[in-house]
Amino acid sequence: RRSQNAAIVIRSLGVTRRELIEGLLEGKGLNVETLEKLNRIAPTREEKIQILAFEGDVGRLADAESFLYHLLKAVPSAFNRINAMLFRFTYGSEINQLKDSLKTLDSACNELRSSRVFTKLLEAILKAGNRLNAGTARGDAQAFNLTALLKLSDYKSSDGKTTLLHFVVHEVVRNEGRRCVMIRNNSLARSNSQRSSGLNPEPNDPKSKEEQEREFLKLGLPIVGGLSSELQNVKKVAAIDYDIISSSSSSMTGRISETRQLVLKCGADGAGEFIKEMKEFMGGAEDEMKEVKEEHIKVMEFVKQTTQYYQGGAFEDKQPLQLFVIVNNFVGMVDQACIDIARSLQQRKANTNGGGGGSSASPSLLPTPDVLRTRVTFPRLPDNFRNWKGMIRF
Repeated sequence: RRSQNAAIVIRSLGVTRRELIEGLLEGKGLNVETLEKLNRIAPTREEKIQILAFEGDVGRLADAESFLYHLLKAVPSAFNRINAMLFRFTYGSEINQLKDSLKTLDSACNELRSSRVFTKLLEAILKAGNRLNAGTARGDAQAFNLTALLKLSDYKSSDGKTTLLHFVVHEVVRNEGRRCVMIRNNSLARSNSQRSSGLNPEPNDPKSKEEQEREFLKLGLPIVGGLSSELQNVKKVAAIDYDIISSSSSSMTGRISETRQLVLKCGADGAGEFIKEMKEFMGGAEDEMKEVKEEHIKVMEFVKQTTQYYQGGAFEDKQPLQLFVIVNNFVGMVDQACIDIARSLQQRKANTNGGGGGSSASPSLLPTPDVLRTRVTFPRLPDNFRNWKGMIRF
């Protein structure tokens, strides 16, 4: 069965035995498809020994065995060369993929450490937790459990109409919108003062308090809702399997070493340009791989520092990218909360304009912040919210 399958592959090669032998001796002239097909019919070590030891009538051999006999007699290291040439073909895409992954990791760390909105959300969560646990030993926390980010939607208000996640996101959205208004007003004040020193740019805000609150939310939603765009590389890292990065780096290093050993042993196979071709490739590959390994160490140290920055010293070698997975899931929750708040805002506007016949709001949607401060209450948070393993600190 194996011999029949090999014969089918051999007939599909599209090159003669002579062209194949020349290509292996010269180290060039064979395309990646041909090399991949040949690699699939590589004999085992025992099969190779049996083929090379055969002393009978070659004409009586099956097609596949005859092909392998002539190939290995002409080039004993044929399949080692095939592997080396195939590696040369795939090296560029593999090393670039590894570089891209490391670059993404580095960018994700920078995004997390420079995101003002993400920091504001964390500060708001800590503040909310301390306010809810005021008067207890847990009421003056300086950090909270990292995994608590994913449980914020589980903590509901006493009346069950909203969640701690929506409460926190609503507050940050409002504050960001208020900040936009203040910046705008300050800019207008400076502009108007330059035109006329006697002009009062904002004698009285003509908007009602409810209109102001709606404006704050309207301006703040794109800012907080844009967090997922701001943390694009965090999302990419969350989908990365670090074991693949690590194994890819080790595998490429090993294959470069194997190719180097092959080059040293190929002199016994006869004349040809294979050694020259491979030496040119190896020189650049070894230097590049050395740089990538150094970058790998540097980036993973940055990942460790970033994780420790947010988790208060906790770093698990078995799950080095856990922080990015948790943050990405949390950002997805924030996105949904922003969608809910925007929907609630639109519904309140429709009701104000006389369109109150629509469907009732989702119980997770929030009223205005003033109502929140006076009416919405939450039960005290459980101890595991402040578990010291995996803390987000400030």
